[in-house]
Amino acid sequence: MIAWLQDGIETLLYRRSVRRWSRAAGQASSAELERLRRLRTRARGLRRRLNKVIHTADSRLTLPLIGNNAFKKPLGSDWSYRPEMWREQIEIPGAAAVENNTEFGSETKVFHDCETSELVLRQVRNTREKDLAPFGARMEVFRFDGSFLSMVVELPSEAIQGLTKRFLVRFEAIIETEKPIEIFVRLNVKHGPNTEQIVRELAPDGAVAVVEFDLAYSELNEKRAERMWLDLIFENPEMNQIILRDVTVSRRPRSEL
Repeated sequence: MIAWLQDGIETLLYRRSVRRWSRAAGQASSAELERLRRLRTRARGLRRRLNKVIHTADSRLTLPLIGNNAFKKPLGSDWSYRPEMWREQIEIPGAAAVENNTEFGSETKVFHDCETSELVLRQVRNTREKDLAPFGARMEVFRFDGSFLSMVVELPSEAIQGLTKRFLVRFEAIIETEKPIEIFVRLNVKHGPNTEQIVRELAPDGAVAVVEFDLAYSELNEKRAERMWLDLIFENPEMNQIILRDVTVSRRPRSEL
């Protein structure tokens, strides 16, 4: 009953406001200048608030929904994750002339050794029907005078809880490029003073690129695993646009023989 009454009052106030501003628009061409100035000030203040409502509503109502962590996982997976960059709107969504060791959100950093950075990185909203991730990451590289470019993604502590050499760690990404480029992904697991590193090459062709890291062939000290992160390494990225539409990680124990 209270909600119905509140909706009715809001509808009434909305209609009165629309009529008022419709009259103001019709009278603007003949109104006295002092009154016209007051109307303009009020209209600008109202427009700022309306634009904010529209922007927020468009962002939240556009599919896929922000915060979505749904994606296909292999049977038997006991942990899965879509990193923040592809799941949530980060506070500073982009930057030009990106410097070395620049943070984007709380989990992602960009590293390079360019003397002059001509790198642009921006979080973009995914709107395609086939997209599951709410956001993507678009990287534009112009002149590149460095020897390496990498994007580091820190994984949460849950990724290493109960981790043993029986596990397979699966990485999936949807990557689009303007021209062919070699991309490698490196899994890093810190255990005590040492860091285990396993490198795989991706095949970015607009489809889902999948690689798996088998920890059975690593030197992982299972009792001392304390941190896990990923490095996405881009070879010769000059004059290219790279869009990572989605990035997901999961793990599962290997079946016993």
